[in-house]
Amino acid sequence: MTVTDSVAIKARARELGLDACGITSADPAQYAAFYHQWTAEGKAGEMQWLSRDPERRTDPAKVLPGARSIIAVGLNYWQPQSKGRGRIARYALGEDYHHVLLEKLETLAGEITQDGALAKVYVDTGPVLEKPLAERAGIGWQGKSTMLIHSKLGPWMLLGEIITTLELEPDAPHPDRCGTCSRCITACPTQAITGPYQLDARRCIAYLTIELKGAIPEPLDSAVGNHVYGCDICQEVCPWNDRAAVSDDPAWQPREVWDGASIQALNDRTDDDLRQAIRGSAMRRTKVAGLRRNLVLALEAGRRGSAREREDVTR
Repeated sequence: MTVTDSVAIKARARELGLDACGITSADPAQYAAFYHQWTAEGKAGEMQWLSRDPERRTDPAKVLPGARSIIAVGLNYWQPQSKGRGRIARYALGEDYHHVLLEKLETLAGEITQDGALAKVYVDTGPVLEKPLAERAGIGWQGKSTMLIHSKLGPWMLLGEIITTLELEPDAPHPDRCGTCSRCITACPTQAITGPYQLDARRCIAYLTIELKGAIPEPLDSAVGNHVYGCDICQEVCPWNDRAAVSDDPAWQPREVWDGASIQALNDRTDDDLRQAIRGSAMRRTKVAGLRRNLVLALEAGRRGSAREREDVTR
């Protein structure tokens, strides 16, 4: 099958199980200056790859010479919170989204390149500013939390891109619909959202529990609470979350090991047990050592909470 026009590409994307698909030009990123300033200020923390090859990250033509268009896609992964006391970001409860989404995108890319066009596929792995591109392609808008928000599916979107030499009809950018709402800013336990559309990754629970190597610094360690891997708070409080539809894709169903398990039970598992539990999962990112660190912190947070409850009862 060969797919070479915008309408056919979007129809094929739906057939492949993608929940959103939009098209934009391969022009340089409109937020290049902001991105350069953000990395220069060190707000990416230890994620040093975000500051590598800044020209490639802000200009798709540097990634694929002759690039004309970018196909941006979104995949809904919304699931209810698992029953376990330790909080795990929903995208990590099931299979590794990189593999799930990449397979769909590679199929689509293979079909659009059969007439000689070139394409490069990325799923959170290459020099692509994916959220601004998805906004420009009309999938949604980058909210005050900096998460992409879809008007019908809320903020529960996994993103991927195909950069191609095909000349395709672009979609209109999506307007910002956050309005005066600031729930995500006030709800963040570590004040990582320092202002509307401003994120200091060094304070973000997702960064602290996944990307940061070594000990989580005080006083942020206590604010992490019972988060074992990642954080969904800014998405959970978003009013657009009310529109989210539960995904029926089995890839996002919580693995049995996480669903209903207590933090203590998880911490009691051997390193080999945990290594097996995160195999084929996005949770491999933090490795067993990072997961163990997070479990210990979550246990300490639970003890502090129990102590406070006992004090309240005796007063």
